[in-house]
Amino acid sequence: MLLFSIQSQTASFSLYLRLSSLHEFCRILSHLVMAKRVYEAWKGSNIFLFQGRLIFGPDARSLIVTILLIFVPAVIFCTFVASKLLHAFPAYNAGYAILVVAIVFTVYVLVLLLCTSTRDPGIIPRNSHPPEEEELYYESSVSTEAGGRPTPSLLFPRTKDVLVNGVPVRVKYCETCMLYRPPRCSHCSICNNCVEKFDHHCPWVGQCIGMRNYHYFFMFVSSATLLCIFVFAMSALYVKFLMDDHGTVWKAMKASPAPVILMAYCFVALWFVGGLTGFHLYLIGTNQTTYENFRYRADCRRNIYDEGCMKNFLEVFCTKTRPSKNNFRSFVQEEAPRPATLRPMAGAVRESSEDRRAKVEDDLEIGNDILKISQRRNFDEVGDIKSRGSSNGAPRNSSECDFDLASEFQARALRSEMRHSSWGRRTGSFEASSPHVLTLNSIITENEYNDRLKEDQR
Repeated sequence: MLLFSIQSQTASFSLYLRLSSLHEFCRILSHLVMAKRVYEAWKGSNIFLFQGRLIFGPDARSLIVTILLIFVPAVIFCTFVASKLLHAFPAYNAGYAILVVAIVFTVYVLVLLLCTSTRDPGIIPRNSHPPEEEELYYESSVSTEAGGRPTPSLLFPRTKDVLVNGVPVRVKYCETCMLYRPPRCSHCSICNNCVEKFDHHCPWVGQCIGMRNYHYFFMFVSSATLLCIFVFAMSALYVKFLMDDHGTVWKAMKASPAPVILMAYCFVALWFVGGLTGFHLYLIGTNQTTYENFRYRADCRRNIYDEGCMKNFLEVFCTKTRPSKNNFRSFVQEEAPRPATLRPMAGAVRESSEDRRAKVEDDLEIGNDILKISQRRNFDEVGDIKSRGSSNGAPRNSSECDFDLASEFQARALRSEMRHSSWGRRTGSFEASSPHVLTLNSIITENEYNDRLKEDQR
C-alpha cells in the first residue's frame, strides 16, 4: 500500500508539472500573439514596410516622383542617344562603354536614394516617463478662477548644460519625447521624432537626414550631379555628330529632338543638385549641419565641433555607421508606471502653502460673518413670533408655543443658511446640496404644514 501511495503521488506530481509547463507555454504563446511589435506601436509619423524592415517618412510618396525624375531621363538617354553612339567609336568600342556607364550609374544613384530614404536616420527612442534623476519645480501663474492668486504648476527644467570638448553646451528638454536632446539633436516636426545630428528633412527623399544616413544622402546628391554632367556631355556630343551630318543645329534638332531635350533638362537639374553638392561640401569641411548653419549663422559663435577640414571629411566618410537605437521588429516591453519624484523648490512650496492658508482663512471669516448675521436676524424675529402667537384668540400652552417657536426658528435659520450657501465659491466652502441640509429642509417644511393645519382648525 505504501509503495502504491508513493507511485500515485509521483504520478500526480509529474502530471502537475506537465500541466503547469503547458499552462506556462500557452501563456507565453498568447503573450507573443497579442503583443505588438515596436513598429506597430510607433508614436512617430513614419511609414514602415516589410514588417518594420524599412522605415520611411510620412511624405514617402515624393520618393516615387524622385525615382521617376531619374529613371525616365536615363531610359530616354539609353534609347535615343547611347544606342546611336554604339558604333561612333569603332576603334575602341567606346560606344558600348557609354551605354554601360549610363546604366550602371543610374542604378547606383537609385540605390543610394533608397539607402537614404529607407534607413533609420538616427531616431532617439522616446521615454515612457520623464527622467527621474531630474528635478521638477513649481512655476507660479495667475489664475482668474482662483481670484487672481498665483497658482503653482509643475514644470520640467527647459534646459541644462553639458560639456562638449570642454565647452558647456545648453541642451533642451523635448516634451514630446520626454528626454533631454543630446548635442546637435533636434526634433523633426514632420516625422515627429528626435534625430541625432539632425541636418534637415528632405522632401525629395521623404526622410529626415541625420547621423546614420547623411553620407548616403551626400553620395546620392553628388552622384546625381555627375550623372547629369555625363548625360549632358554625351547628348551634346551626339548633337555634334548630327550637325556634321545635317549642317545646321535646326536640322539636327528636327532629326533627333531627344538629345536637345535631355541637355535642357540636365542644365536645369544641375542648378539644384550641383548647388546642393557644393553647399554640403562646405558644411562637411566646416563640420556643420544645415540646421546649425541656418539657425546659428547670425550669432557668429565659434563652432566647437570643427576639427579641421581633413578630420571633418574623415568623420563623415571613414567612420563606421553607428547601429540603430531602435529595434523596430522587437516586441514592445510593457513597463509599470513609476511615479515621478517631485522635489519642488522651498520658496515655491512656501508660496503655495501660504496661498492655501490665506484661502482657508478667508472662507472661515465669510462663514463666521454669515452665521452671525443669521443668528442676529433669527433672535430679532423671536419677539415677533411670540407676539403673533399671543395675539390669537385661543390661548396656547407653553410647550406647544415652544415647539412652534423652535420649528419656525429652525426653518428660518435653514433658509438663511441655504440662501448664503448659494453664494459659495468653487472652493467647496458651502454646499447647499448636501444630504443633511436637504433632509432637515423636508422635516421643517412638514412641520410648517402641520402648524398651518392647526391654525386653520382653531
